[in-house]
Amino acid sequence: MKTKRLFREDVYMKEATAKVIDVVTLEGKDGKIKTLVMLDQTIFFPTGGGQSCDQGTINGFPVVDVYEKEDEIFHEIDVLSTSDKCPAIGDEVTLSLDWNHRFDNMQRHCGEHILSGMFYRECGGVNRGFHMGEEYMTIDISLEEKSASGAEFDKITWEMAEQVELCANEAIWANAPVITRHFDSREEAENLPLRKALAFDEDITIVSVGSTENPSDCVACCGTHPSSAGQVGMIKIYKVEPNKGMFRVYFEAGRRAFTQYQTKLDVLTTIEKKFSAGTDDLLHKYDAQADKNKAVREELYHIKKHVMEQETESLRLELASSESSEDGPKNIIRYYDILAIEDLLNVGRSLIGQIPRLLFLVHKSSHTLLLFSNGQIDCGKLVKENAEIYSGKGGGNNEYARAIFPKADYIDTFMDLLDKHLR
Repeated sequence: MKTKRLFREDVYMKEATAKVIDVVTLEGKDGKIKTLVMLDQTIFFPTGGGQSCDQGTINGFPVVDVYEKEDEIFHEIDVLSTSDKCPAIGDEVTLSLDWNHRFDNMQRHCGEHILSGMFYRECGGVNRGFHMGEEYMTIDISLEEKSASGAEFDKITWEMAEQVELCANEAIWANAPVITRHFDSREEAENLPLRKALAFDEDITIVSVGSTENPSDCVACCGTHPSSAGQVGMIKIYKVEPNKGMFRVYFEAGRRAFTQYQTKLDVLTTIEKKFSAGTDDLLHKYDAQADKNKAVREELYHIKKHVMEQETESLRLELASSESSEDGPKNIIRYYDILAIEDLLNVGRSLIGQIPRLLFLVHKSSHTLLLFSNGQIDCGKLVKENAEIYSGKGGGNNEYARAIFPKADYIDTFMDLLDKHLR
């Protein structure tokens, strides 16, 4: 029995009753049991046409998925969320729609129609792909036809996208009617000014935004849409990028577009306050601050480079003195709280061939010890065999190793252990 689709008759119907015609339990891929309910009629739109399914309840049981297969609509319900009796065949049940989710889908899907229609009119762009994601929607526009003005384009610039966005919002502000028509055959449907050729021959639904003489959009679609374009609220394009010979447009519509715009405006206002700027001069002040930051970074780079050169030379002299000492070479230890670990690595590695015993460089803030040798003493082996005694961890190779400890005191104890071990 084919389920009667009440959402086709009235997209604003939020509640209804229906008779259960079948209940099926299946084991999902995750091993969990799914309960599927089939009804004689439903207000729940199944996933399709790039649009997610409706949400809501059936007799209080949350509807977690709705999909269509062989003209039958399957409603998956969460039977573990309540102790109520699961619907059985023949039961009359109450359907309740999550209206916020439905209207969100209606705004977004209709917004996609209007924007696609305007890309077609203004650029000759055909929508060859549509995705309704959680963070944004995308359409893939193929520039394969002439625009309404007869012009041809080979790319979509940001300026073109802004013009299309304005046209789409003007259609919304005009509050054009959104009319859904159902046809049994292709011949009947093709009398309308479609922006895209039909892909099937029967049971066709055409959605038109505006008059059929000059529509903002007219295309086959099975989704749910508001009765007028004004209910979409607004459309905002975020980004346009080339994609597989087409142009992918990132955008949002409806309440989501408004909420994201509000969030971005709040961020912009905060940045303006930090720069003591208005919208008109914010970029100028940002660029000026960026130039200052670049100059400071360059200055710090040269200062750090000078410090590292001095430190390297100081260590080189100390290592040479240790090697020529009458008492024999000893381990050299240096502590640092300014230079970064990467800086210390560069210093130590530049001295590897000049280390008679061991060179210890201690990065105090991170409780990290860097060990260097000329390779005759295996630094990696020392760390691997002894660091765990003091809850340390790390590793390395013959010439270099790193050990990290939970406490600074453990580093000195560890170095003392190695010193005694190597005597």
